[in-house]
Amino acid sequence: MLRTAMAAALAATFALATPAAAQTTLVIGFPAGGATDIIARLMQPVLAEALGTNVVIHNQGGAAGTIGANNVARARPDGNTILLTPAGPVAIQPHFRSNLPYRTADLAPVCQVADSPVVLMTQASSPFRTVADVIGAARAKPGEVPFASTGPGTIPHIVMVALTQSAGVRMNHIPFRGSGDVMLAFQQGQVQLFADQTPLIRQYDLHPIATFTEERLSDFPRTPTLRESGHDIVYSIWSGLYAPAGTPDATLARLEQACARTMQAQPVVEGFARVNQRIRYRDRAAFTAFTNAESAKFRDLVQSTGIRAAE
Repeated sequence: MLRTAMAAALAATFALATPAAAQTTLVIGFPAGGATDIIARLMQPVLAEALGTNVVIHNQGGAAGTIGANNVARARPDGNTILLTPAGPVAIQPHFRSNLPYRTADLAPVCQVADSPVVLMTQASSPFRTVADVIGAARAKPGEVPFASTGPGTIPHIVMVALTQSAGVRMNHIPFRGSGDVMLAFQQGQVQLFADQTPLIRQYDLHPIATFTEERLSDFPRTPTLRESGHDIVYSIWSGLYAPAGTPDATLARLEQACARTMQAQPVVEGFARVNQRIRYRDRAAFTAFTNAESAKFRDLVQSTGIRAAE
């Protein structure tokens, strides 16, 4: 009887000790349906296999991706809660929002997974076909033509501020919780302009107006660059995995190895190609240096332009 009770106690203790290691939560700081969510779901099954755990995607949208980023920054540093995010919440928002409860240093880079071109897009039925159409409408109705973003201080916001400054026009900034919400607003006719990653274009049958790239994209050869349209503006949206600062080095190394395996897997390579997302892998050391450099770049940009949430 005693032996049975001890065995039951040991089994219960083991059961309590194992769930944390059996699941990894992958936090996305934006609602489902957006570009980051799309690539997360392409990575999810392979990442789970590489880690030997069940990977659960948890969308925590709001505040331009900073709610999800903050929750990961505050999570237990055991590798069981990680963040997949574009540049904004890590490299821009800590400089854009003085009251942000975390800093760039509160997140430990694991690996970069993508570097996606930014494209100015609109509905297929929209009257905006060229940058000249957009600028002309903005001049005719100063401050009235609305453009969407995934939140103040995100790349979709910053690139449009750069365009309006270059063209000498004013437009109406309408922030949303994520690109999935923007797509819903597109369908409802609330907005007609949005600058974001390319996967959205084919998924939602949108018209690409112009790219924020140095050269035309092979996927959209008929779409001119902003430079061709008279505005020297180049941006991309990079994305990567982060863990809470203080995560043990051995745990970070395990996550890094799983990330490398994931980004080389054929289903992920094919999936990224299918949604026009460019894989750009950087290991932990290189991604740490890159994150710090990007953070410094955007800090200088925010300080020099005085960009504000209301713009």
